[in-house]
Amino acid sequence: MATEKAYKILANQEGISNSQAKSMIDRGLVYVGNKKVMIARGEIDAKTMFRVIKIEKAKPIFENDDIVVVDKPAYVNSDEIERQFKPAVLLHRLDRETSGVLMLVKNEEFREKAIKEFRKDKVYKEYIAWVEGIISEPVEVDKAILTTKKNNKAYSNVSGKGKPARTEFFPDIVSANKTKIKCIIHNGRTHQIRTHLRYIDHSIIGDEQYGGRRSKRVMLHAYKVRILGMEFVAPEPKIFKDFQ
Repeated sequence: MATEKAYKILANQEGISNSQAKSMIDRGLVYVGNKKVMIARGEIDAKTMFRVIKIEKAKPIFENDDIVVVDKPAYVNSDEIERQFKPAVLLHRLDRETSGVLMLVKNEEFREKAIKEFRKDKVYKEYIAWVEGIISEPVEVDKAILTTKKNNKAYSNVSGKGKPARTEFFPDIVSANKTKIKCIIHNGRTHQIRTHLRYIDHSIIGDEQYGGRRSKRVMLHAYKVRILGMEFVAPEPKIFKDFQ
């Protein structure tokens, strides 16, 4: 059996460059049957046929002279959204596999006002997640988070040496051994929801970095944000509704 590196086979199949093929595999967009291809440089059968998930486009939710708000699709970096909506700049970020409300600002005056609201914990941020196990009662986690960076990758842990972080979790639907929950975050540390859910042994499904089982994506969606008297909602993705 002739073998070849996965990204090279994909590049040939899709008529794209090797670097584009590597990027698609790294994003988690490439499957053989129902199995995600994890290693771009892995050697596999040269006749393998891949299935590639198509990324949805970012959908604008709201725009005025100060702000552009979009519904960010999963698998896309926040920086890529920023490039699409130049000259607006990111007010905050979402992890690559997290979808939902992402805000970009158009002027420095509004950016400073908005950042003050974040610092005072006056921004309401509500997420939806599917998590491992059964959560039957509301839970609040008030535990400091310490974030370290290695090889350009962030990793967070509950630690007394970290910065204050508080997250509220409310159960919505229990199905088999998983629960759909509403998450409300205060402070807004790197990977806060993911870290706090891992801490209480209810990792987000698809979040392998923080103990979740493998899934098509990290099942976390930024559903609603309220800031400076405005409210923005990104509708729940179809995969979240059909996940039972």
